[in-house]
Amino acid sequence: MNTKKIAQIGMFTAVAFVLSYIESLLPISIGINGIKIGLSNIVVMLCLYECSLKQTFGIALVRILLVGLTFGNFSMMIYSLAGGLLSFCVMAVLKYLGSFSVYGVSIAGGVCHNIGQVLVAAVVLKQKGLIFYYLPLLLIAGCVAGACIGVLAAVLVKRLHGMFQE
Repeated sequence: MNTKKIAQIGMFTAVAFVLSYIESLLPISIGINGIKIGLSNIVVMLCLYECSLKQTFGIALVRILLVGLTFGNFSMMIYSLAGGLLSFCVMAVLKYLGSFSVYGVSIAGGVCHNIGQVLVAAVVLKQKGLIFYYLPLLLIAGCVAGACIGVLAAVLVKRLHGMFQE
């Protein structure tokens, strides 16, 4: 891997980390715990279309770990890892299949992130039935957040496509 690619990966990781920090400062609360827009997923989406899967996975993983260690706790990291890994896998498959737009890939990522977190919560909290009542609301939130991130990511992919390929 050349130095330009290493610098690009470092830049993407730093931007994703900063976006996570900015999101933590935003006083957005709709009265439901755990619902966020996921600003750092703009970077993951951009990387999904501009970098290799291995690089995108590394950036997403490092961002989750850094944010968890800096602003969260072990519990938060477990939920973020579960959501992030399931989301990444689904987005990578959908992007690879090529039958989904950036918007569709992003919406699927938002929904799957919430599904991954609910599955971990069911195991951790040992309330397999009760926790799933929360899922429909999280699926709607995942669709809305995924659509918002998809719109932003589509603009960036279109504008930046090829910029990092040189």
